[in-house]
Amino acid sequence: MEIGEKLKNLRIQKNLTQEELGERTDLSKGYISQLERNLSSPSMETFFDILAVLGVTPEQFFSQKIGEQKILYKEEDTTSYSDETNGYHIKWLIPESNEKEMEPILLTLEKAGQYKQFSPSLSETFIYILEGTIGLQFGDDYFVAHAGESIYYEASKPHRLQNHGNKPTKVLIVATESYL
Repeated sequence: MEIGEKLKNLRIQKNLTQEELGERTDLSKGYISQLERNLSSPSMETFFDILAVLGVTPEQFFSQKIGEQKILYKEEDTTSYSDETNGYHIKWLIPESNEKEMEPILLTLEKAGQYKQFSPSLSETFIYILEGTIGLQFGDDYFVAHAGESIYYEASKPHRLQNHGNKPTKVLIVATESYL
């Protein structure tokens, strides 16, 4: 088993340099480099300290194959929620997307439906209108987009999506800094 390669991959996924990982575990950058190149083996205590900083349990570490990632997601992988009061239906297309950099969802708004009000955040949001017409209240501004058009914004102001037409509207939303 290539423990060093797995440690390096986890460190990179956590956006840590070797120096930062070393500082958080009281180890030198050079020693972290040796571990990642399988030139040295850590004690159990050191290994568990490294895993704690990387946010994985030993079981998770050893059960995950190097480079293993799910690529294809099917309908049965999705999760849905409906809010009849506000007239919207949301489908999370990737089950663990709130743990990733991007969160893709399908949002359907019934006639006069509206999605929740969002506070300003660090999120960037991309919306592609699949069907119907959508309105975006963004601070004091209001934007309208039709099927085949896109909206992209940094969520620096309070904002809300609503159906701007007379029939259901369906949009694909991809947001960063998961806030959906």
